[in-house]
Amino acid sequence: MAHIKVRPTITSNHEGAALTGNTVTLYCNLHQSAGWTFYWSKHTQNSEKEPITNVYTISSVSLSDGDSTKTVASIKPDKQVFKGEPVTLRCDIQAGGDTEWTYSWYKDDRLSPNRRTQEFTISSVTESNGDVALAVLSVSPQSWLTEGDSVTLSCEVTGSSTGWTFSWYRAVLYRQGLQQITDIHGNILYHVELLSDSRRGAGGSYTLSPAALNHTGVYVCRAERGEPAYQTQYSTAQTLWITGSSPPASLIISPSRTQHFSAGSLSLSCEGQSDSTGWRVRRYTHSGEVSDCSSVTGSTCNISSLYTSLTGVYWCQSESGGGSDPLNITVHNGDVILDSPVHPVSEGDSLTLRCLFRSTKPSNLTADFYKDGSLLQTQTTGEMIIRTVSKSDEGLYHCKHPEKGESPKSWLSVRGLSSSGAPVSVLSLLSTLMAVPPYLLVSIVLGVKCYRARGKNSVSLCVYSKCQ
Repeated sequence: MAHIKVRPTITSNHEGAALTGNTVTLYCNLHQSAGWTFYWSKHTQNSEKEPITNVYTISSVSLSDGDSTKTVASIKPDKQVFKGEPVTLRCDIQAGGDTEWTYSWYKDDRLSPNRRTQEFTISSVTESNGDVALAVLSVSPQSWLTEGDSVTLSCEVTGSSTGWTFSWYRAVLYRQGLQQITDIHGNILYHVELLSDSRRGAGGSYTLSPAALNHTGVYVCRAERGEPAYQTQYSTAQTLWITGSSPPASLIISPSRTQHFSAGSLSLSCEGQSDSTGWRVRRYTHSGEVSDCSSVTGSTCNISSLYTSLTGVYWCQSESGGGSDPLNITVHNGDVILDSPVHPVSEGDSLTLRCLFRSTKPSNLTADFYKDGSLLQTQTTGEMIIRTVSKSDEGLYHCKHPEKGESPKSWLSVRGLSSSGAPVSVLSLLSTLMAVPPYLLVSIVLGVKCYRARGKNSVSLCVYSKCQ
């Protein structure tokens, strides 16, 4: 009897290449399978594998289950991908094999149709396979600064740190052609302008050193990467408030305190050192809105009835970019506020903090005074006195009444001493002048008057009482 050689064929339940971790079933096919015993072996092993049927299942495919040619998939960007961002996928063949290849791409174990090239690009990732890219802006060491300090704004993309470049913007009032920032309801909060010295780069930081008065304002950042460029949304805003030693204008507040009761009134006005024209009162409220508080006709802002949403930072700004010290104003709906100075206090001065009550004073004026969350004093008079202010007294203060409740927290700013060891003030200057001869004192005073009369942009030479 002649022996007939039968050649089996192997098929798989997977079309094309299989991804590692997948389950693959192999079939050994004969025209007539009855009476046959099947043995399975691997080219790297000598022993046969069970089972002895014509079906063999690999529950989790690994690279060792394939041949010596390896396929490596790569993705660009190679980290977290965000909604709307373009993504490029590429398949590379490593180690041996033919040079002519066809490619198959799978998503969720399903073959993607019309994907036969070595790489393909998803032009815009959808929400189903990507999150929204969020830029986050932070400030170090703090938002409230003294003129001459150094401050760094840091921008990062949540969940991703590679391949980004950053740009920095400052909030301004309306100007045609600028990008609008809106709230969730579509209301315009402010416009943003790219900083002229914005240092784009992968570092994600923008440093102001030294900080100047005109750096007071609201800042945002955004990041981009890829080609074409994919941009994140604008970050949440961060504010910088710079206090100067001699600002070109002062914001005058009446009543002169940081905290105010709701339904009360408030007046704010700008006073320049030379004149008060061209100055306007601006504010940045907790809603994130930058707005102009001044009336149309001048540099005064009158609020007849306060409400809590007016809580924020107020400052004076001129058309040329000059500014005043920023002042933090809090409008409180409760029955207790802290009467604390709205302007910085000089070292060496005496300071009195008071607990104020909305209506009539309670019979018991006992109040607890706190600094940075820690109890400082309990006073039965409702006020606390700091005899000699030092830099260490700077911090967040609030007060609490046992029955009426507690006030909001307000920052007390302390201005340092001059190089001579004393606060610079008109009184200290006059006390020094009192020691000079009367005729020389008259000459100095007349000299100052001559200088003011000529204006800051002219130069005059004053000798005794005569101006040349």
